[in-house]
This record gives sequence, structure tokens and C-alpha cells, in this order.
Amino acid sequence: MSDINRVDTHGYQADMETIRALGRVAVFMGGDSAEREVSLKSGQAVLSALLSAGVDAYAVDVQGCLLKTVEDPQFDRVFIALHGRGGEDGTIQAILSQAGIPFTGSDLLASALAMDKLRTKYVFKGCGLPTPKFRAMGSVDEADSILQTLAPPLSVKPSREGSSIGIRKVASRQELIEAYEEAAVLDPLVLVEEWIEGPEFTVSLLQDQPLPAIGLSTDHVFYDYDAKYLADDTRYQIPCGLDPDSELKLQHLALDAFKVLGCRTWGRVDIMQDSKGDFWLLEVNTVPGMTDHSLVPMSARAAGISFEELVVRILTDTLEAHDA
Repeated sequence: MSDINRVDTHGYQADMETIRALGRVAVFMGGDSAEREVSLKSGQAVLSALLSAGVDAYAVDVQGCLLKTVEDPQFDRVFIALHGRGGEDGTIQAILSQAGIPFTGSDLLASALAMDKLRTKYVFKGCGLPTPKFRAMGSVDEADSILQTLAPPLSVKPSREGSSIGIRKVASRQELIEAYEEAAVLDPLVLVEEWIEGPEFTVSLLQDQPLPAIGLSTDHVFYDYDAKYLADDTRYQIPCGLDPDSELKLQHLALDAFKVLGCRTWGRVDIMQDSKGDFWLLEVNTVPGMTDHSLVPMSARAAGISFEELVVRILTDTLEAHDA
């Protein structure tokens, strides 16, 4: 693993005025979703960085009824490091909003939309943004009609899971049925889309500005859960390998995708490039991973932003958002 993958947690101090304004910060992590373990790692990294920057912060392992998190809050604001359902889908955002507690990242609507990959693609399509051809699949009986309208290979994924959980690449009717049945266990709403062969890129956004794009490559079939969080042989390209004009086009597309969903402050957009050089939007992540394998810290580091500065900048946007 190259040095760019390491989370830098030394050297940045928030100014005293900012520290006082932020007050006491709860870092929500863990949760009950399939991404619990990743969320715990993200949350611990965020907490360590905030403490190192001088912010008064502590961990809250969120489990069970989410309403209990606001029954007797001992904090002034929340850094949401919860991945997956409950933490990334608008649920905790709605609860905190009703309680009047500022929180990081996107609001209820944008979080819910981005978490639902199928409806995200409806928005992309409606706004004229490029995204691979797709269909919703609700039963195995739809396999034949899907294969008549979409050209294999196909990607099959649960619509409302993250971290590439439950995704499979398929090339035949039988594989499509098997992949659907596996995905439907995680979510009855299953998304099937045409597979784009070519390089994958990700663009992180910070305070509505794109950070340097990252080119991704792996020996796995695709950038799956193992490649994201466990493998040490995943290759990250920074610079991403594109010429300056193409990278600028990529960044603008990511920013457009971020804005049409109504996202705010920070996030990450995943994009494929086909053999003709055209870019295709896959999804938007409103609470991306913040582990030592994660892409947002890598991209920030390439822009000269330490991990501590990154989390403090994300957090300070809650001051402005709450005032608004």
C-alpha cells in the first residue's frame, strides 16, 4: 500500500474560535446495517482526527432504536460516520433535524435519494446525465424481458445497500436469476444495469468543490467490498491517468450529479469510462468510508488537505447549515 493510503492525523489544529463554536461533538458510528464494521472503523478514524485537531468529540455507537440518540443529547452537533441503512438513508438525518441538532453531510431527501441507487438513476436520466441503461427487477419472472432490453454483461445489485455489498456481474439468464435471488435477500428492490467495461474513477467533493479524481484498478472482477476494505493490492492512481481536460470533465460531471440530488458539504461520486472515452455515472455516496483504505481521505491528501483538516472542514459546515 502506497503512502497516499495512510490517514494523516498529525499537524493540523483547529482555531480556538472554531473549537468553541463547534461545542461538543458526537461521532455517530456502528449502527445495525450490513456496513457496521466499516462504520466503526470510519468513526474511530474521524474521532481520532477531531481530537487531534483540538475538537471536543466523543464516540456514540448507535444501535437499536435511533430515536434514543436524541432523548437526552449530551452534544451540540453530530458527525455522521454511519454507513448504510439507518445512517445514510435519511433516517438519522430526519431524527436529528426534528430534534434541532446540526449534523454533517446531506439532508433527509438527498440522503434517501442517493442511498436508493434505482431512484438515483431515475433522477440522473431525468436530468440528462449519462448513466448506464437499467431496469428494476422485482421477480425472477422478469429475467427474459430484462435480457431483451439490456445487453449483457449486466450488473445486479440491491438498490439500497452500500460498499458494493450484494453486487454481481452476470452474463446469462441463469446467472441473472441467481444474482437477483441473492440481492433480493438484502433488498426486495433490485437494480439491473448494463456493465460498462473500462476504467473506474471516483471523485470526492468537499464543500461543493471537486477534489483530485482517483483512478481505480483491481484484480477482482470489479471494485467490490474486499477490494475496497480488505485487499492490499487494490491500485489507486493519483493523478488519475486522464489528461487535464478529461479530468476536468469528469469532475464537472461528478459535481452535477452531486447537485441534482441536492447533496451538500461532502460526498463521493463513482463513474465509469467506456472504450470510447465517455463517462457514465454509477452512484453518489453521501457518507463515504473514512478508513485507511477509503477514497475521500486519499483524494484530500492529494490536494494537500490532512485528514484532520478534512473532518474539521466537514464539521464546520454544520455551523452554516444550522444557521440557514
